[in-house]
Amino acid sequence: MSGVPSDAYRSEETAVGRDLAIAADRTHEAVTLVGVEKIYESLSGSVTALQDVSFEISNGEFVSLIGASGCGKSTVLKVIAGLISHQAGEVRVFGRPARAGLREVGLMFQSPVLLPWRTVRENVVLPFEIFRQPIDDSINDRASELLELVGLAGFDEKHPWELSGGMRQRAALARLLITNPSLLLMDEPLAALDELTRERLIFELASLCEQLAATAVYVTHNIAEALILSDRVIVMSSRPGTVAEDITVSLPRPRDSDVVDSVEFARLGRRIRDALTTSDG
Repeated sequence: MSGVPSDAYRSEETAVGRDLAIAADRTHEAVTLVGVEKIYESLSGSVTALQDVSFEISNGEFVSLIGASGCGKSTVLKVIAGLISHQAGEVRVFGRPARAGLREVGLMFQSPVLLPWRTVRENVVLPFEIFRQPIDDSINDRASELLELVGLAGFDEKHPWELSGGMRQRAALARLLITNPSLLLMDEPLAALDELTRERLIFELASLCEQLAATAVYVTHNIAEALILSDRVIVMSSRPGTVAEDITVSLPRPRDSDVVDSVEFARLGRRIRDALTTSDG
């Protein structure tokens, strides 16, 4: 994915605001976590969600986080995005401390969260309105390109309630990409879809991320999904979540449906399943 030159880590002097945009310094790892600990406080007491979580993600890598419910996968994503604080350790994005509101970071969640009163196009360009940037012809052209890329050409004037679940997720994906983020953070974006739609979108997402050379952190419960998409799969232990195993996915790219039938796919699937079983023990 294209980014702003590394010597431009200085904040953009635009209406976006100085604290809303950084340039991706590609001399640093895209994501670095060192000894991260996260504790949630509640009326019933403290809950340690993450303990001593450490890993790095290089520029252009697609890394999936997989583990049982409640192991802290989504918490890791939110810490990287700067949406929540952590009690100990270090979290850096392109060499700088993680913080919320960075245009270089794109977020996508399980629900597409499209505004029902806005058209598909108006939803896709919404990030620029949030950043207080006027919607000009170049942005509208980019929206059209992305809608075509995700298979929604001709649906730009439809409203979310006129689309299927898979189409709404495609619209959310176009919105994720509209600001050309250098880091994509995705929290089970396909989990709510039916199996056939989900399988189709997994391969579409894999192809799209390969085209964009995207750096991505992807939360999932699905082993096959993780293997189809990822360069690495990080298996997390049950609470308190930590890195149980970091597995390199040695499957050739580009990946299509045939990869699922390969011996290596089966071997890696067993390894991930064994790591999940061990980490839950």
